[in-house]
Amino acid sequence: MERVASVISEYISAFRLPKVEFFDVVEILILAFILYEAMVWVKNTRAWAIVKGLAIVLVFMAVAVLFNMTTIIWLAKSLFTIISLAVIVALQPEIRRLIEEGRFSDKTLNEIIVASYEMGRVKTGALIVIEHDSPLGEYERTGIAVDAVVTSQLLINIFEHNTPLHDGAVIVRGDRVAAATCYLPLSDQRTLSKDLGTRHRAAVGISENTDSMTVVVSEETGKVSVAYGGELYRALDAAELREKLEMIQDKKVKDKKFGFLKKEAEKTDEEKLEEAKARAEEKQRKKLPKKYTKKVKQEENEGKTDSQS
Repeated sequence: MERVASVISEYISAFRLPKVEFFDVVEILILAFILYEAMVWVKNTRAWAIVKGLAIVLVFMAVAVLFNMTTIIWLAKSLFTIISLAVIVALQPEIRRLIEEGRFSDKTLNEIIVASYEMGRVKTGALIVIEHDSPLGEYERTGIAVDAVVTSQLLINIFEHNTPLHDGAVIVRGDRVAAATCYLPLSDQRTLSKDLGTRHRAAVGISENTDSMTVVVSEETGKVSVAYGGELYRALDAAELREKLEMIQDKKVKDKKFGFLKKEAEKTDEEKLEEAKARAEEKQRKKLPKKYTKKVKQEENEGKTDSQS
């Protein structure tokens, strides 16, 4: 009996939990958050297929180690570097999009604007959903995967009448068209105008459920509208559409950092010439003696009073 008790006490002492302090809990939470974000990122990219393939390879390697299959283990060690480089090359677009500033590039923004107004000109209906923070995977699965770079020609061809992909919405993730012919939830807002069709109600519906932005081109009027945050902004011009799209582009930090360069670039040649003249005159005044500088200022003041009178 004493022997059984000693064996049980040994097992209990072996499984005794270590002392957990406050910073250990913080460390666990940080690691859990990083792991969760990495899994979400992998799930929303083509990396998910690669991860599933690697999981199968790891299971196979575990079996090889368990049964001491030395040739397979040696081959796996030899190919490890090549496989790692192949994975990095395959994930190059996702890694680049992860480290780039902004959700999508200025090129993608311009392509969406060009496509919207080209389709509006010929009254081709369109529904373009641009993903922001909320994942659109559940809506993407209702359509057909495309995974192509966003261009105006591609968007126009997708929504062209009598084409297989023209019915439904297009989902844009980053700089790529993720899927087409996607079904969206309809809004049941009673405040929406009665003359709005299913396309506009679907745009408002997806904006109520997610933080995405949807560009709508009316098939009846050719006007371009935007749905965001449960609101519909109708009949926008190109400048207003650009302003709305820049709201979810997330380039505020970059704009603040280089804002003075943008202001400098927006100045006209006449303004730049006037500033150059003013700087040259200021330098010339500094070189003159004080009595001449005072005389020049007096003459300028007299000229101003004469012009006002």
